[in-house]
Amino acid sequence: MKYIFAFLLATTFCFSQQTENVDFQKISATVQPLTATESVKGSLTVTFQTKKRTDSVFLDAINMKLITTDLEVGTISATQDKIWFTGKFQPNSTYTASFDYEATPKQTLYFTGDQIWTQGQGKYTSHWLPSIDDMNDKIEFDLSFVIPFNNNRVIANGERRSVKVVDGAQLFQYDMKNPMASYLVAFAVGNFQKMEVASKSGVPIDLHIATKDTANFEPTYRYTKEIFDFLEEEIGVPYPWQNYKQVPVRDFLYAGMENTTCTIFSEAFVVDQIGFNDRNYVNVNAHELAHQWFGNLVTETSGTHHWLHEGFATYYALLAEREIFGDDYYYWKLYQSAEQLKALSDDGKGQSLLDPKASSLIFYEKGAWALHILKEQIGEEAFKNAVGAYLKRFKFKNVSTQDFLDQVKAVTTTDISTWEKDWLQQTAFKAEQAYNSLMKSPFMQDYFEVSRLATLPLEDKKIPLTTALTFPNDFIGQEAVYQLANEPVMKALPLYVKAFESNNLYVRQAIALSVESVPEPLKPYFESLLDDASYVTQEAALYLLCINFPENVAQYLQKMEGVQGFQDKSIRQLWLALAILASDYNVPEKEKFKEELRGYTSEEFSFEVRQKAFEYVHQLGLYNDRVLRNLINASVHHNWRFRKFARTLFSEKIKDPATSETISKAMGTFSAKEQSFLKNYPE
Repeated sequence: MKYIFAFLLATTFCFSQQTENVDFQKISATVQPLTATESVKGSLTVTFQTKKRTDSVFLDAINMKLITTDLEVGTISATQDKIWFTGKFQPNSTYTASFDYEATPKQTLYFTGDQIWTQGQGKYTSHWLPSIDDMNDKIEFDLSFVIPFNNNRVIANGERRSVKVVDGAQLFQYDMKNPMASYLVAFAVGNFQKMEVASKSGVPIDLHIATKDTANFEPTYRYTKEIFDFLEEEIGVPYPWQNYKQVPVRDFLYAGMENTTCTIFSEAFVVDQIGFNDRNYVNVNAHELAHQWFGNLVTETSGTHHWLHEGFATYYALLAEREIFGDDYYYWKLYQSAEQLKALSDDGKGQSLLDPKASSLIFYEKGAWALHILKEQIGEEAFKNAVGAYLKRFKFKNVSTQDFLDQVKAVTTTDISTWEKDWLQQTAFKAEQAYNSLMKSPFMQDYFEVSRLATLPLEDKKIPLTTALTFPNDFIGQEAVYQLANEPVMKALPLYVKAFESNNLYVRQAIALSVESVPEPLKPYFESLLDDASYVTQEAALYLLCINFPENVAQYLQKMEGVQGFQDKSIRQLWLALAILASDYNVPEKEKFKEELRGYTSEEFSFEVRQKAFEYVHQLGLYNDRVLRNLINASVHHNWRFRKFARTLFSEKIKDPATSETISKAMGTFSAKEQSFLKNYPE
């Protein structure tokens, strides 16, 4: 008992003071993901240096089983959430430990159809790879992956050194040269094709896409090289890693994740030439790349300083978009975020940028605004010098807000104390400062002039609205159209015609999104929207035309047959719903249409496709046993938003006694995860 008590004291001390006792320097591992069991096997060697005399150190490792171990100066053991190295470790000494392990991760490592990928944001890599959840211990990771022979490719951190044949499988070997926080370790496996480009500075950039989507390479990755070159120049510090890779995956949890050298993002951003106009990857692309400096090269010490990651990445992504799309776009995006932040603040929900529990809107958008205002106050040259000095001084280290502020104060004589209070410490959003900044843009001055017309009667603003719709600016033209939404359409007819004839894609889209009833004189104009290079416009116009002119439904459906829309099959699924509802349209094919729509609820498809299909099936009352099984499957999906949506629908269906009886009879045919959900429902 005495020995056990002593060990508990040692482990408690190590847990709370780990970074003071030890520096984990390098992890080399071979990882084998096993699709059949959704588990992982691994062999790992870790090198660590003890800073003080200690009896134990640990790696974070969630529910891992040790198979073999090797530590010459001690023993290796596993608990529920850690792997412990126990021995008489001397100060300033370096040790190496090796072990084999197995795990079945409940999160972080995901098997989605023909793809495998990881998402370790925060502190979750330890679910599939023993590592350190604390951001303050940076480690060099050299990983290899064992993958069966097929058409799959592995994308991971660092430089791919080789692909070998080992025991009838492929061994992909990757090497990192510099240390990083464990949450940035990642890999993706899938049937991907690669396109190679290079930055102006010579950094290799590998762009991947699923083989089925290769036709969408260019629009998906449009401006990637321009973004990379711009950020290197604007930040003033060379890209700090060996190379850069990007890959879209199915059923991803977020828009994107900035794993070191290896951004993984949602396949919802895989678009064709038309889709690019409405839902492109440019902002996410720039945001995740900016993180390679802000978050990856320099990493926060704690959540209190999270804005140093997200605020900087948001701001520099916005600067990249400014370079591509122009000043008007830049100020429009700032204005939109200011509106959100002001509303939050006015509701008493504002938060300080230094609040570790702040919302994403605060960390991202208020953080970007803080940097925008800071640059205006100290000047562009001083701002760039401060950022450069900050990144160079703290590269591969951890930082606090004060570290950044010290660099700012070192390059300028401008007093920034008021800025610190207003933008870092206060919970309220400084709306007046934001407005004054926006007013430096001639575009925003014009926009505000038009927006002030909103409260006036139509007769009093016809002339300025006509002017706004003549060769319209994208955003001002949309504002003019939205001001017509509460007016009788026939009364505003000349202005609508003016807006249609502007041939501005986004002004015409605003009409499609704001008009509910289409009068006969505007019918040909609305029909022309079906040819616009916008799936958002096409979808809205198709619905409006079919609802307002049911006698012409067959004509509209024939025109749009075969159009898929975005990755979620937005237009195809609307088309199916309209074709099912139209009593006299292609009656012999009705059941075929219903079965196609029901089929999209299957786990064969991504959650974006499935969610839209469930919505239509629910509205049209097309449930059958197959859809019900798919709904139960969706209720245990790893994407929490989709899972929540599915469970909401399920809560309605289960009220039907017949549905409940059907499920009870088939209980044994569901997966273990599905059975657990059903047996514990409602939670």
